[in-house]
Amino acid sequence: LVQSYAVLGLSLVAMGEDVGQEMVLRQFGHLMHYGEANIRKAVPLAMGLISPSNPQMKVYDTLSRYTHDNDIDVAINSIFAMGMLGAGTNNARLAQLLRQLASYYHRDANALFMVRIAQGLLHMGKGTLSINPFHTDRTVLSRVATAGLLTVTLSLIDDPRQFVLGDHHYLLYVLVTAMHPRFLITLDEELKPLQVNVRVGQAVDVVGQAGRPKTITGWQTQSTPVLLGYGERAELEDEEWLCLSNVMEGICILRKNPDWEAT
Repeated sequence: LVQSYAVLGLSLVAMGEDVGQEMVLRQFGHLMHYGEANIRKAVPLAMGLISPSNPQMKVYDTLSRYTHDNDIDVAINSIFAMGMLGAGTNNARLAQLLRQLASYYHRDANALFMVRIAQGLLHMGKGTLSINPFHTDRTVLSRVATAGLLTVTLSLIDDPRQFVLGDHHYLLYVLVTAMHPRFLITLDEELKPLQVNVRVGQAVDVVGQAGRPKTITGWQTQSTPVLLGYGERAELEDEEWLCLSNVMEGICILRKNPDWEAT
């Protein structure tokens, strides 16, 4: 069991850091080849934990292979990890893979139940929620959210079938601590909804760059409220309004710029 915890520890160390993720995913491949049964059960969960609500193709393709493993416990954990990976994203490719798994496991009640849970996670909040524990432009880790993810993954490590169809299925509700809306809503100073134009694009790391470099790339202009995907950032289109927080995420309060002159 200690080895299983060590595997989850690997994903916790590499969480939210792109280079570390690449290296750890390679290690997970080795562990699946050469590891014992208890290690192999933990690897899919660790892969789900490494990028929750961020469906990367290389990760879910690997997990899709593990869902047909000879060890049914590994398969069940892989199905749940696919749910974690796409939680709240409505990812079409993942939805298709889960539908195929539902027909493949139609005779196995345990695996089918886990497929339904994964589908529920995938369409969580009709695509408006996320379970990624990082916030404030992916710089701050929410310990409460991480604890919620860890509680569920730890309960699946030893015997997932006993957990899912046994007496402890209510532990799935602990995932609620990690759920948070991924939309951006703007309010005025009187806390009334305010519709403004924002640019939404992929976030660019501008730390240490001189001048005022662009903080987003490949942006589209939308009016609030807007949904922000993983790795996306929003900024106000013009300076008519000033944001009272330095990160545009969740619910933001805007103040009218006293120096603004409409052209």
